[in-house]
Amino acid sequence: MSIFTCKIGSSDGRIVVKEFDALNSGVLRQSLEDQGFVVFELRKKPLQFLRDSGMGRKRINNKDLLMFNQELLVLLKAGLPILQALDTILESGGGKLNEILSAIREDVKGGMAFSNAFEKYPRVFPHLYIASIQAGERTGDLPQTIRRYIAFLKRTEGFRGKIIAALFYPAILVSVAGIAVTVLLIYVVPTFSKIYADSGAALPMPTQMLITFTSFLRRYLLLLVGLVVAGLTLFRRWGYTETGRFAIDGMKIRIPFIGSVLTRYAVSGFTRTLATVLGSGIPIVEALKMSVGTLNNKVLERGLLAAVVRVEEGSRLSSALESIKLMPPLALRMLSVGESTGSLEEMLSDISDYFEEEIERNLAVLTTAIEPAIMIVMGVVIGVIIIAMYLPIFKIANTVG
Repeated sequence: MSIFTCKIGSSDGRIVVKEFDALNSGVLRQSLEDQGFVVFELRKKPLQFLRDSGMGRKRINNKDLLMFNQELLVLLKAGLPILQALDTILESGGGKLNEILSAIREDVKGGMAFSNAFEKYPRVFPHLYIASIQAGERTGDLPQTIRRYIAFLKRTEGFRGKIIAALFYPAILVSVAGIAVTVLLIYVVPTFSKIYADSGAALPMPTQMLITFTSFLRRYLLLLVGLVVAGLTLFRRWGYTETGRFAIDGMKIRIPFIGSVLTRYAVSGFTRTLATVLGSGIPIVEALKMSVGTLNNKVLERGLLAAVVRVEEGSRLSSALESIKLMPPLALRMLSVGESTGSLEEMLSDISDYFEEEIERNLAVLTTAIEPAIMIVMGVVIGVIIIAMYLPIFKIANTVG
């Protein structure tokens, strides 16, 4: 991804200069024009690796954003104007946002809208957050919008924490297994092979194969590591291209069992984001376009964009999503009921809860099955290595007997 500085004109006649992330200038120009902007100038920023280290270039994590919004909400509910609320937060330290909040305060003091001040830092604050602030200003109820966003952050962070916790123990098992096998192959097996070489005895075929493999591994280990690193680097660069990202995302969702879990996770994030955006008072088509990026999968995003076009043409959301087969029938029925009863936002939250519960059950099954599987594989591999190394000793013992 590269950073581009763009001079663009909006439909209301404003000309602004903003920074965007994009794969290349062509994709970015097309995206901006599709959104109704007139692109006057578009240039790639040089020396990005130096600029990325500075504040104002890094996106803050959800924990810091949550803390800031909780403080801001308390102060706004207490009746403080935005300027005084920012002053109070800055006096208390401001955390990692101190430098940017100071700049935002000066912009607001100079007459700039609160959302426009945040909009100057698109690489720090998520687009969804900036849009939520804009919606709060539009509806005149900024505290309620911030409250919704806080609830959204808490739910997404809590669910992400559950997934990390579920995968933590299997990751430790795999790491320990890998270290154990590596130590056996690099240090233990060569010790035995030296003893057998000094004895001059003929070795059984399994032992000879293991020693040959270990010798090859020790001799070319650095070369193998270098090839793996180079391969991963090339694969990662290819994954950043439009073609590579689309191919990798397609493979992800086709993996048996895991693919369905990844798809449910993506759809869960999308429905919860859409519910939050709709609750902020943003029209459905604009809300859908804002929420597409939360899928984080190019294949699913392409399908959803096709559904957005159908909604723009007048189709119901449930019908448009049914055409791309993004959700199971039960979720589509829930969505249809929400549209019919005027409770779409609430039903989207219920659908997200449904998917999250499904993911938790699937992860419970996966972790329950994978732990003994890892133990069995680790036991078999280590057992084969040990038996292969002790076969000559057994053979000598039988000969003596």
